[in-house]
Amino acid sequence: MTSLHSTFRTRSSTRRARQFFWEEAAQDWQSKQAEGRRPEFSEYVVRSLRAVREGVGREAGAVASMRTVHRVSLPDEGLDCLPGPYVAEHYALTLFGLHQHGASEPVHRPGVGLGSACLRLRRGETLTQAALERRLFAAATAQDVHELAQHLQRLVPLLQRAGVGLDYTRLFRELARWDGPDRNRTLRSWGLQYTDPGTLLPRTAEADTDGQGAGPCRESAPYWATFDPGSGSAGAELAALRSGTGREAGTVAAMWTFHRTHMESTWRDRGALTRELAAEHAALTLFARHQQTHARRMHVPGNSPGIAAGSLARKAATGSEGKNATAALQRRFGVLLTSTDSDELAMHLRSLVPLLHQAGIGLDYDLLHDALRAWDDPRRPDAAVYFRQNWDRDFHAAATS
Repeated sequence: MTSLHSTFRTRSSTRRARQFFWEEAAQDWQSKQAEGRRPEFSEYVVRSLRAVREGVGREAGAVASMRTVHRVSLPDEGLDCLPGPYVAEHYALTLFGLHQHGASEPVHRPGVGLGSACLRLRRGETLTQAALERRLFAAATAQDVHELAQHLQRLVPLLQRAGVGLDYTRLFRELARWDGPDRNRTLRSWGLQYTDPGTLLPRTAEADTDGQGAGPCRESAPYWATFDPGSGSAGAELAALRSGTGREAGTVAAMWTFHRTHMESTWRDRGALTRELAAEHAALTLFARHQQTHARRMHVPGNSPGIAAGSLARKAATGSEGKNATAALQRRFGVLLTSTDSDELAMHLRSLVPLLHQAGIGLDYDLLHDALRAWDDPRRPDAAVYFRQNWDRDFHAAATS
């Protein structure tokens, strides 16, 4: 059954001939500059900016003066409620009006996503990182487009005061998709943009790679290798990482700043879900579950899952259940080794890690991350066999030593 939203989206994509108002405003200012005249907005743009600011905090369609600046058209009849794209444009218009108010040049900047804009704001040092992230993360966890717009109304004035622009055409599309299945890609693009260690140039090129090429980024050790159990923020950090368990990689705002995945800026901008990112996400959530309450770091280089599980089996053999416990662990580890893909491997690791946590046995998370990334990678067809053989050998050696 075709929904009103999808029908309207199809119609509006074919009927919208004019530029969005924010595009018109930018072109109006730039055309005067190109002609050598004093760059300023025309009377039409100034009047329209006043109209869209009147819509702040108002329902879409309720402000008569805004109707002339809408470019998403409404059906003539048969409309029970306003379509999503129309509501999204209403919010984009009011945000643009707030952002442009008092600015000396156009704030609509094609190619600058919300994550990139917030990164520029952070680097400008006009606001503390903690204060900025509270606002950005609040927007990222909005339950619907109406709540998202409310959070953005608090964020946009900060961009305006810092002279940071934003791509409003892109924001409109993200608002229109927020209540649908594409929200995760939007969230991932915001997070990857915000944590991009590369250059801060508008992203326009499309890279024909897997997104893991050598972009302009700095080397950075993974979180588990630098984690300090004695830090005052350790508990909060681990809780943030545990919140990502079972969630799609890159979509949990609380985890964004803990990712160290190397990715080209063009792929960050697109919110690409790469093997590298998915593997790091899984490893971070596992490490957080493993590390909690321990005073020493649970990342132990060289301790493969085979060694860790074998050590656990050896400990179990000395307990009351003896050989039965060892056999049960061996069966569980055998099932882990038969994982057909990275998702299944991560699932089995989630059942093993609590046992390692309870026994105080560490794990090599660099190795685990590599395995999660390569297990079912068609470019490394022998990877799973390699890990299975080594981990199985490690298990038996550790269990009988």
